[in-house]
Amino acid sequence: MKTLRDLFLEELKDMYDAEHRIIKALPKLAEAATCEKLKAAFLGHLQETKGHVTKIEKIFKSFGETAEAKKCQATVGLLKEGDEIAAENKGEPTLNAALISAGQKVEHYEIASYGCLHEWAGQLGNKEAGELLELILDEEKAANTKLTELARTNSNEEALLGGDKDESDNEASDKQPADFIPGVRPLQSSWKEKAPLI
Repeated sequence: MKTLRDLFLEELKDMYDAEHRIIKALPKLAEAATCEKLKAAFLGHLQETKGHVTKIEKIFKSFGETAEAKKCQATVGLLKEGDEIAAENKGEPTLNAALISAGQKVEHYEIASYGCLHEWAGQLGNKEAGELLELILDEEKAANTKLTELARTNSNEEALLGGDKDESDNEASDKQPADFIPGVRPLQSSWKEKAPLI
C-alpha cells in the first residue's frame, strides 16, 4: 500500500527532473525574447531555479533519501510547446507575448505541484521540508507575477498593435476608450448589450 510519504517522494522526483529541464530551457527563452526586461526576467528566474534544485536536494535529505529524478512528462510537454510557440512567432510582434504565455504555463504547473508538496510536508510533520517548499513556492509565484506585469505593460499591447511603435502616446490615447486596460481586449459594444448580467 502506498503512503502519503511515497506520494510525496514521487512528486518530488518529478519536480527535481522538471527543475533541471527548466534550467536548460530558460536561457533559450531569454535568447528568443526581444524585450530586454523579459530577457532579464527569464535569466533572473534561471538563478532562482538553480537554487530550487539545491533546495529539493535538501528536502530529499530531510526525509533520509538521496535526490533522484523521475521524468516529468508534463514539463517535457510544456517546454516542447514553448519551443514551438517561439518558432511560430519568431520575428513577429506577438513573440514576447507568446514567450510569456509559454513561461506562465510552466509557472502555473510548478505552483500547483509545489503547493501540493508544501501541504503534504505539513501533513508528514517535516517542518524543514515545509519551509524549503514555501520558499520555492513564493519564488514561483513571484516569477509568475513578474511575467504578468511584463505582459500587461508591454508585450500584449505590442502584439495587439502589431508592433507599431511609431504612434505617439497622445495618438494612442486618442484611439483608446476611457476604460482601456493595457493588455486586455475591450468588449464589443454589441456583445455588451446582448450579454446577460451575472
